[in-house]
Amino acid sequence: MHTTARRILGLSDDSSLPPEEVIFGTSPAMAEVRQVVERAAGTNVPVLIVGESGTGKDVIAQMFHEQSAVKHGSFVRVNCPAIPGTLLESELFGYERGAFTGAYAVKAGLVEQANSGTLFLDEISEMHIDLQPKVLHLLQDGSYMRIGGQEARHADVRLICASNRDLHAEIARGTFRQDLYYRIAVITVKVPSLRERAADLPIICDYLVSLYSEKYHAKFKPLSSSVMNQMTRYRWPGNVRELQNLIRRYVILGTEDSIVSELCNPQQLDVTLDVDFDGDVPLHKVTREAVRKLEAKLILKVLRQHDWNRRKTAQALKISYRALLYKIRDAGLSLRTQNRPVEEVVPTPASEADSITID
Repeated sequence: MHTTARRILGLSDDSSLPPEEVIFGTSPAMAEVRQVVERAAGTNVPVLIVGESGTGKDVIAQMFHEQSAVKHGSFVRVNCPAIPGTLLESELFGYERGAFTGAYAVKAGLVEQANSGTLFLDEISEMHIDLQPKVLHLLQDGSYMRIGGQEARHADVRLICASNRDLHAEIARGTFRQDLYYRIAVITVKVPSLRERAADLPIICDYLVSLYSEKYHAKFKPLSSSVMNQMTRYRWPGNVRELQNLIRRYVILGTEDSIVSELCNPQQLDVTLDVDFDGDVPLHKVTREAVRKLEAKLILKVLRQHDWNRRKTAQALKISYRALLYKIRDAGLSLRTQNRPVEEVVPTPASEADSITID
C-alpha cells in the first residue's frame, strides 16, 4: 500500500494503494480537506493541521508533502510529546562535539535531515515555550544553530505542524507564542473526527476487514448490517485508530461480539439526562426518577443495538437476564417502543409497572 494510504488508516502493511474513496470517503468534511490539500500543497507556505487524536493528521501532512515541490526530499516527522523538552532542542537542531556531557561527536539534527524536504512537527502544542522562539527563527529566515555551535546554519524546509489542542486557548494560558502561531497557521486544515464522517464507515470497514483477513489468513466475513448501524451511532473517541484496532480484533477472533461489547460502552452512548420537577420536591424523589429515566433510555438503546435480543443486551450491560427483564418491565419497554425515539420513552410509574407484559 502507498505510504499515504497506510498512514490514513493507521496501517504499517505493504500492499497496493486502496481506492481513493477509502481514504476520503464521501463526506463533505473530507472533501473540503482534499480540496485544501490540492490547492495549497504546491506552495511552500507553512500548514497547521488540527483535529482530535487518531483522525489521521499525520496522513494529511504526508499528502501535503507528496504533492509538493519538495516531494523528492525527506519527510521528517517529529513527535513532540514523545521527546522530553530538554532533549527536543538537540534532536531538532543537533549539537557539536563537547556541547554538553555525553556529546562525544557531532550530531546533525532533524532540521538538517529535512533540508530540501518537509519537517512535520506533530503535536507542536506540547513544545516547551522556551524552544518555540528557535522554531520561529527557523521559519523567518531558515537559519538555526546547533547546540554548542558558533556559526548559524541554514535549511530549506517546508514546515507542517499538527495539534489536537486549541492553540488559541494555549496562547491565552501563556504556553504557546502568538507570533509562532501566526507563522505556522498560514494554511489551517481541520481533519474531521470519525463521528463527523460516519457515512464513510462502511467502505472503510469493508476495506479493513478484507485487508486484515488476508494478513491474518482468516476467512473473509463482512460485517452485518446491524453491527454497521451500531457503528454509525457510536461516538468513536479514538477515531480511525480505534476503528482499526476494533476491526483487527474482529478478524482475529472471528466474532462480532468483540465489536458489540465495545460499541455498547455506556460512556459512549451519549444518553441525555432530563429531569422534570416543579416546586418544592425532595431530592431523593428527583434523584430516583432521574435514575429510572436514564436506565430506561440506556436499556432501550442497547436493546436496539442488539436487535431486541434481551440475553445479549443483559450481557452487554453486565447484569443478569432476570434483572434485565425486571428493568424492562419497570421502564415500560416492549417491542411497541422499539422504533420510538429514545427521548419519548418515559418509564412507567412504579405503581403500574406490574401490569406490563414483556413481549
